Amino acid sequence: MPRFLALITIAVAVVSSSHASVVDSQASDRTALLSFKSCVWGNLSDWGFPKTCNWTGVTCDSRGRVIYLLLSNSNLTGIISPAIGNLSALVRLDLQSNQLSGSIPPELGMLSQLAELNLNINLLDGVIPEALGLLRSLTYLSLYGSNLTGSIPEAICNCSSLTYIDLRTNSLTGEIPFSTRCRLPYLKKIILFENKLVGVIPSSISNFTRLDWVLLQNNFLGGQLPSQMFNMMPSLKYLYLSNNNFSSDDGNTNLEPFLASLVNCTSLQELGVDSNGIGGKIPPIIGNLSSTNLSKLYLNDNEITGTIPHAIGNLPSLTDLCLDNNMLEGPIPLEIFQPGWLTQLVLANNQINGEIPKSISLAQHLSIMDISYNGLQGTIPETLSNLTKLGYLVLDHNQLSGTIPPGLSCSMILDLSYNKLTGQIPDGVAGLSSLQIYLNLSNNLLEGPIPLEFGNMDKIQALDLSANKLSAAIPAQIKGCAEVEYVNLSRNFLQGALPSSIGALPTSLHVLDVSFNRLTGMIPQSLQASPVLQFANFSYNNFTGEVSSEGAFANLTDDSFLGNPDLCGSILGLAPCSGKHGHFLYIAIIVVVAIAAGLLAMVCVVDHDLLKTRLRLTAPSIQLSHFPTGQGNATGKRRSDEHPRISYRQLVDATDGFSEVNLIGKGGYGHVYRGVLHGGTVIAIKVLHQDHAGEVIAGSFERECRVLRSIRHRNLIRVITACSTPDFKAVVLPFMPNGSLDSLIHGPPCGGKPEGPRQLDLDLLLGIASNVAEGMAYLHHHAPVKVVHCDLKPSNVLLDGDMTAIVSDFGISKLVITGARDPEVGEASTSVCNSITRLLQGSVGYIAPEYGLGGRPSTQGDVYSFGVMLLEMISGKRPTDVISEEGHGLHDWAKKRCLQHDVDAVAERWLPRDPPSVLPFGPPRCEMEVIVVMVMELLELGVACSQLVPSMRPTMDDMAHEIACLRDGTWRKYRATGLKAIDQTKSKKY
Repeated sequence: MPRFLALITIAVAVVSSSHASVVDSQASDRTALLSFKSCVWGNLSDWGFPKTCNWTGVTCDSRGRVIYLLLSNSNLTGIISPAIGNLSALVRLDLQSNQLSGSIPPELGMLSQLAELNLNINLLDGVIPEALGLLRSLTYLSLYGSNLTGSIPEAICNCSSLTYIDLRTNSLTGEIPFSTRCRLPYLKKIILFENKLVGVIPSSISNFTRLDWVLLQNNFLGGQLPSQMFNMMPSLKYLYLSNNNFSSDDGNTNLEPFLASLVNCTSLQELGVDSNGIGGKIPPIIGNLSSTNLSKLYLNDNEITGTIPHAIGNLPSLTDLCLDNNMLEGPIPLEIFQPGWLTQLVLANNQINGEIPKSISLAQHLSIMDISYNGLQGTIPETLSNLTKLGYLVLDHNQLSGTIPPGLSCSMILDLSYNKLTGQIPDGVAGLSSLQIYLNLSNNLLEGPIPLEFGNMDKIQALDLSANKLSAAIPAQIKGCAEVEYVNLSRNFLQGALPSSIGALPTSLHVLDVSFNRLTGMIPQSLQASPVLQFANFSYNNFTGEVSSEGAFANLTDDSFLGNPDLCGSILGLAPCSGKHGHFLYIAIIVVVAIAAGLLAMVCVVDHDLLKTRLRLTAPSIQLSHFPTGQGNATGKRRSDEHPRISYRQLVDATDGFSEVNLIGKGGYGHVYRGVLHGGTVIAIKVLHQDHAGEVIAGSFERECRVLRSIRHRNLIRVITACSTPDFKAVVLPFMPNGSLDSLIHGPPCGGKPEGPRQLDLDLLLGIASNVAEGMAYLHHHAPVKVVHCDLKPSNVLLDGDMTAIVSDFGISKLVITGARDPEVGEASTSVCNSITRLLQGSVGYIAPEYGLGGRPSTQGDVYSFGVMLLEMISGKRPTDVISEEGHGLHDWAKKRCLQHDVDAVAERWLPRDPPSVLPFGPPRCEMEVIVVMVMELLELGVACSQLVPSMRPTMDDMAHEIACLRDGTWRKYRATGLKAIDQTKSKKY
């Protein structure tokens, strides 16, 4: 009996001890949770009630121990308390999608039972604790979407039960820490994209044979594409190595070993190795890749050469094929349209030629087709009209000819610009009521009237029909485009009045360009009342009447009204409206000036020989030149203050005897001095050298005089006067207080103080690029005599007091005479006036490559120089520095490094520093996203201009148009919208 009582006593003691232990553990859990609550704020109002297991997000087991803490999307702020490590029975911890900050507490490593740790999408920073390697039961680790830094701890390999690792979208650095000793036999998913990881893919990954997701894109990984790593992974579904620095075998020339290693991955559905700079040809073996499963193939933004193999048609499940931004050539294979589920085909920016195959009609599910910037020829096949699901059809910048198929249909974007399309715009295309983003038919040879059916496009946001041969009147039905924000009808032969119905778009129209047409009548006052109109261009038409500076026109300048001599108004630069009396007075003034000019001409003839004699016998004196002093415009009007008499002595006094103190520039042909006349006017005097090369210098002076006498444009240097004797040659120019573009980009020479108050920001860059492009476009296409500058570079671009860019230094420029005999130039010629053939045309780094091979100066050479200068502005790098540092020019630097995967790094230098306000060229939005789009487009323009083959470069008219659209921001918005939609489709890569 005593023994029995003893056993009962012991049993009661054990139960009591166990109960006490459970009670103590429950109390410990409650204390840990309350400690967690004390560090956060959010939806935890019921925490503190007596029953812990009933609190929001808390789940207990049968013993009352906390096993789940699930508080995702609970609007929590604050930090994660280290006390959470005392929840010793915890199995699941889910705090994702909150706003928790601070670091991940190492005390989480004490949770020995933890199987799932999910801290996604918070504001966490700091490093991933090594202590997480103590979690031997952990199967699911997800820490993505914060700002974690440092390296991935190697101790993660101790978590031998892991099946899922997701550390994407952080700022993790270092290498992937899977050493040869790492054993993770159950691992199925590795998700590390959008970090800053470096090094190669560890070979130990080949041991993780259960992997089905390997997502390593958007890092800085490199080395050779692995050819023996994935061939033992039959479950592999998604492999993404995009946006890294990988290369192919045999010195980046052979893709076959890598692709052959994937043939055994029979479950492979998506493969992305885009944006790496990978070289080589696409081998036929690509048709053997998981032929029944592969649906998405991304090889774009590389250096892949050769033709597209016919075997690509052996992938019946293919939906997305992106091969854009490579160096592919040859025709589009007929088999490319055989996969019945093909929805996205992007082949843009290659060298593909031939015709669009008629077999395109097989791709009945095609919704995105972009084959822009290639060399496609022939007509647009009628069979393309059979694709009823097309959302994006982008065929711009090719050599397509013929007419537009009348049944062509799209729902989002239709871009056929920069081709050689002829005929009229079909009524069916014009009446696409489903089109929602933009229609671009610009820069073709289209003719005839604008169809009335355009009024049916009630959803379209942008319409560009510029640079065609459209005629007749603008239809009043355009008011039916109720959502349109951008309308460009410039550079056509449109006639009649601008319809007042265009003012019926008061809540949508932001941009209107009808310049370079034959429009007449008054500008509708309804446009002035628009609350959203930001930019308008009515230049070079025959508009008449008064223009007010109120309402939407308050921000316009005379640049919007150039070439309309019968316009007047209160906008600065326009002639004031002074009634009938003023009109007769104006005519009278013209008559008086004409008579005076005739008398002056007679005097000049009589005194010509006497003047020549005096110039030989006296000290150098300033001659009355042919040059205007006022700012000229494209209509040839000049202000009344031209041709001032400035004596040689005045120039000497103004520059303190041409002292070094006033020296502001040196060039190959002379020095430029700053001078101040007695009246306080600041001028710049370009004095040409007089040495053994006097013949060349004289030729340079005469050439610059001839050029400047022939041109009038707001973005080209004007001349106050000039002086020429056998011993002294000088040109007097306006002084530019903000120095040169070179100083703005790189700072003044020898680290001196900046010349101007401004720093180069993205808005100013766009303005300068637009100014230079407009000036050069005038020289090449619109001046009375075509001019090739031959030495376009930042130091020859000056900045006036308003930071307007002025192209200067025409010392080695060439005149191309396109018409009959010009009395001021000489005999007519169809070739470049090459008077200094002994000299290489231009400056090192900016010289077009064809010049080095003996090519004659051409407008394409100027385009090349402009492209290099544009890339220099964006990168902040001189072309000669890039050549010495990296062995190639800015063109290759931009194409290989920026256009592939490093745009963000380039864009960061353009972020506003202080204050972090909204960019001046657009409404409030995510600044970085806007800047990346802007920088990307500017880089693409620079690369296009600096191509090796002259015929592949755009014209300066094209560049002026593109940059004007980009500077306005509206067209960029629509193009970015289209690209974003395509990118979103491409980015469904988990």
